[in-house]
Amino acid sequence: MDSQPYHYVPDVTTLLGDAPEDSIISRSLFRGAGVTATLFSFAPGQELTEHTAAFPAILHFLEGEGTLTLGGESMEIRPGAWVYMTANLAHSIVATSPLRMLLLLLRPEG
Repeated sequence: MDSQPYHYVPDVTTLLGDAPEDSIISRSLFRGAGVTATLFSFAPGQELTEHTAAFPAILHFLEGEGTLTLGGESMEIRPGAWVYMTANLAHSIVATSPLRMLLLLLRPEG
C-alpha cells in the first residue's frame, strides 16, 4: 500500500480485459484497512463452483450476465447487481456472457 491516505481508481472496468476463451482471470486491486478488493473477468460459460469464504464479502457485478447461487437460491445477475454475503455462505457463479465482477472481502484488521 502506498503512503497516501486513499486509493483512487478512475474506472475499475478498464483494469482487466476480457478473459480468454474457457478462462477466468483475476487481478488484485487493493489490500488494507480491513478489505481485499479483487477484480474478476469470466469468459462465457465459465464457473466458480460452489465454495465458501471465511469472511463476509461484497460482490458487485460490473459487466455481463450470469447466474449467482447463494445458499442454494439462484438468481440472474446483470451489470449493477450488488450482493452482501455473510461468512461461510455457500455460493457459486456461472457466466452466461463475458462477465466482470469486483469482490470485496471484508477482513478483520490486525
